[in-house]
Amino acid sequence: MSTDTLQIRYVLERPQFDLDVAIDIPMRGITGIFGESGAGKTTLLRCIAGLELPTSGTLLVGGETWQDQSAGFSRPVHEREIGYVFQEPRLFSHLDVQSNLVYGNRRAGANGGAIEFDRVTDLLGLERMLNRKPAELSGGEAQRVAIGRALLRAPRLVLMDEPLASLDTKRRNEILPFLDRLHAELSIPIVYVSHNIEEVCRLCDHLVVIDAGRVVAEGELQAVLVRMDVPQLSGEEAGSVILGTVSAYDPGYDLTTIKFSGGEFRVPGDHGEADAPLRLRIRANDISLCREKPGQTTILNVLAARIDAMQELQGASRLLRLRVGDELLLARITRRSCDELGLRSGDKIQAQIKAVAVRSP
Repeated sequence: MSTDTLQIRYVLERPQFDLDVAIDIPMRGITGIFGESGAGKTTLLRCIAGLELPTSGTLLVGGETWQDQSAGFSRPVHEREIGYVFQEPRLFSHLDVQSNLVYGNRRAGANGGAIEFDRVTDLLGLERMLNRKPAELSGGEAQRVAIGRALLRAPRLVLMDEPLASLDTKRRNEILPFLDRLHAELSIPIVYVSHNIEEVCRLCDHLVVIDAGRVVAEGELQAVLVRMDVPQLSGEEAGSVILGTVSAYDPGYDLTTIKFSGGEFRVPGDHGEADAPLRLRIRANDISLCREKPGQTTILNVLAARIDAMQELQGASRLLRLRVGDELLLARITRRSCDELGLRSGDKIQAQIKAVAVRSP
């Protein structure tokens, strides 16, 4: 039995919905569970937590059996070392922030992997709100407290069920940097449910795509995103994630040069010291193509590429997968443009990248 994976085998039969999942995901980093509403994402999380009883199946956490329906064994909810973060914070309204956090800490039991209280408050920026009541917190602040309480349970595994879904854009952008810090500094594996592909691309290392209760794609984030046989990933937010490192910073123009296997990107802002690793998110809609390298253009990033594959989409669009160095990018262009340029698989072209989102890995 593998000690470094979460092995999930579940069948759950309902009158209007069936869940049938068999996946092994890493006991490290953040695994995204992505799909549309009603796909079965939350049901899967509830089964892992023991809140739903599957018709059949098994759950092994780091090689330890937590559930085996054929043997009539299911570890009770309160004995599963899980921190669960719901869409809503679900804090105790009569307790202040510190007391809400301490409640989670008391439930940690004798687990030797407990995280220090001060470290959690520092990671999540909670120090200045410890004496406040939940009613005095913004939605983003309350959700950070809920995450802190889950971490202080000293869990083997953290489950997050669309933790940003109830927040507006401003609050969501406030909390994302704290999730970045958890990803960078903690070794606790996180299973993160979302229907927002931008969140998934920013936070996750591993990706599972679910549709109608079935897994339709699973693997390392970069590899899954550029699959062209997964309709759930070819919509308006289609794109790719690649890894690069800082090459140089030009303070005069406030531009950072980022190198990767296919060349260099220049992006606005100072993104760290030389050789610092970065994650780059490039949306398919932000790439345009031309046969020859343009002589004059306002686009800073023009890369030599080869067309790796092409796919027809509904309507006016066509999706192309491009190979740039060792990386794969997706580009969405109109069918008319594709036909006018006479583009075919294997063609060498120039890719103009109009926008790049940059994050620490």
